[in-house]
Amino acid sequence: MSRIGKMPVDIPAGVQISVSGENVVTVKGPLGQLQQQMPRAMKIEINGNQALVTRPSDEKQHKALHGLTRSLLANMVEGVTKGYVRNLELVGVGYRAALQGKNLSLTVGYSHPVVISPPPGIEFEVPAPTKITVKGIDKQAVGQIAAEIRAVRKPEPYLGKGIKYEGEQIRRKAGKAGK
Repeated sequence: MSRIGKMPVDIPAGVQISVSGENVVTVKGPLGQLQQQMPRAMKIEINGNQALVTRPSDEKQHKALHGLTRSLLANMVEGVTKGYVRNLELVGVGYRAALQGKNLSLTVGYSHPVVISPPPGIEFEVPAPTKITVKGIDKQAVGQIAAEIRAVRKPEPYLGKGIKYEGEQIRRKAGKAGK
């Protein structure tokens, strides 16, 4: 039995979960609403303030989908209650970020500033010129847009300049050996 899949998902007060016929799960909470198509083989039961995911058999694919479905459901519940945050840091002389309305403007060593517009449900914050905060209720969307921001200028291994996740360790290489 899947250790993750067999754990029930606690439903906090103020959160409603509904499952339609095609296994489309809708989660409504204080921060918004998320909807996702779950694997059809998995059965999602809501009992009071808990949701339980069960699988039809012990086939390898069903075992894999069991834990996945439970994790997706738990992430949706956490997203509509607390939300998700991803922090990025800019390292380098003259590297800075700024907000232009809702858009994020990055000055990271190119001849022009790079402007990134947020997808629906995502918002950017710039608490300091070298720090970026990506917020949203969808875990996948927050991680994806944070990865796209990082890809604008990945940290390089010699000086460590670039955009990195907060707390990320950059593996440094030695430069040319001196005489």
